[in-house]
Amino acid sequence: MPIRPENKDRYPADWPAISLAAKQAAQWRCACTGQCGRGTHQGRCPNRHGQAAYGTGTKVVLTTAHLNHQPEDVSEANLVAMCQGCHLHHDRAHHLVTAALTRAAELAAAGQLAFEAIADLAVPAERQHGLGVPWRAWPA
Repeated sequence: MPIRPENKDRYPADWPAISLAAKQAAQWRCACTGQCGRGTHQGRCPNRHGQAAYGTGTKVVLTTAHLNHQPEDVSEANLVAMCQGCHLHHDRAHHLVTAALTRAAELAAAGQLAFEAIADLAVPAERQHGLGVPWRAWPA
């Protein structure tokens, strides 16, 4: 997946070599075994780089995913070679939060949203803890 310009400094200088090594170790096949949460494959995803993706027929592009969404953490346990479908699904919740933050920051810059509302978006209320209550109201 392309690195967004604002995140480029978070990746180590040798990221291309690290990413390549993860793909080579996976033998250029998606190594997702369910971490993506798609539920479309049992066991290891069958997609192989450059071939047609199962289900869609689109060309597979193998990427390297950070399981904890932290580009600075390039430990072997945190990196998994994933096809673009698994990687996008794995990052789905993360992308939703960052998109909401971007929209909220734009509204705040225009004087349309209070900072506290941005903080609530940054740490969404979890159903099992706050039952929709903003994070500041969670019990300690």
